[in-house]
Amino acid sequence: MKRIARWLGVLIAVLLLLGLVGPFLIPLPALPDAVPPEALADPDSRFVEVNGLQVHYKMAGEGGPAMVLLHGFAASVFSWREVMEPLAEVGTVIAFDRPASGLTERVLPGEWQGENPYTAEAQSDLTVALLDRLGVEKAVLIGNSAGGTIAVLTALRHPERVEALVLVAAAVYEGGGTPGWVRPLLGLPQAQRLGLWLARSFPSFGERLGRLAWHDPSRLTPEIWAGYRKPLRVQNWDRALWELTRASRPLGLAERLGEVRVPALVITGDDDRVVPTEQSVRLARELPQAELVVLPSCGHIPQEECPAPFLQAVKGFLARLKE
Repeated sequence: MKRIARWLGVLIAVLLLLGLVGPFLIPLPALPDAVPPEALADPDSRFVEVNGLQVHYKMAGEGGPAMVLLHGFAASVFSWREVMEPLAEVGTVIAFDRPASGLTERVLPGEWQGENPYTAEAQSDLTVALLDRLGVEKAVLIGNSAGGTIAVLTALRHPERVEALVLVAAAVYEGGGTPGWVRPLLGLPQAQRLGLWLARSFPSFGERLGRLAWHDPSRLTPEIWAGYRKPLRVQNWDRALWELTRASRPLGLAERLGEVRVPALVITGDDDRVVPTEQSVRLARELPQAELVVLPSCGHIPQEECPAPFLQAVKGFLARLKE
């Protein structure tokens, strides 16, 4: 028994040593071809400093209702390419890259002042601050997936700035971030090292997620994949993705839906395998002033996969707001 106990003690010591030292043995070479965000800008790209962050956005249309488009996790303004110009026919459209996404600046710890820009609350405040910079008093927030989370949070934190909500497969009931007991551990040097290694593996995970998000993934062309991947050339994209992960936490939005006092349109595909369709059905039922549209043969990103019925639903909703 003493020999077994001694052997177990040695094994535990080795495991502890591996836990402390092992993460630093994982090679993390410099990112290849990393460039500043501005080097990847499109002809219609714009940049503006908001809350100390250089934000990438696009804008189209004038007059009518102002619409702010909030993309989902690890997406960008690229996800609105099919619907931005058609929506601009009925109002002013603003799409921006949320922190840790697209071509918005990837700030690192020590580079920001005040609140961590990767928290959900800071992203909500950034949305309103961008409206201030662009001279917009109120807007319809159109949020897909995690962008829908930020839209609901903004309606709760800044109700005077939100005219209505369009929640597209919004992540409200699940995916609320890391539990409280885990977050302190994520600040350890070992966890940071492992986090960067996991972030570097995102391209392969992102491809699987992209196929899962589409009802018909065979329609994902090489051009679409290139659009998805372009932000992965931005300097510090991996570190920012890890900071976003560290900053995530449960928001408890499901318990506060009754406080949302603006009209809402909930849109989902009938084959959403990321935020299951039944969650959007529940969301429409629990919001006080909500309509529901379920698009047939459509997945998690209706604005990309099913733009025509998506636009019909949104334009009809906007028209009813005027009545």
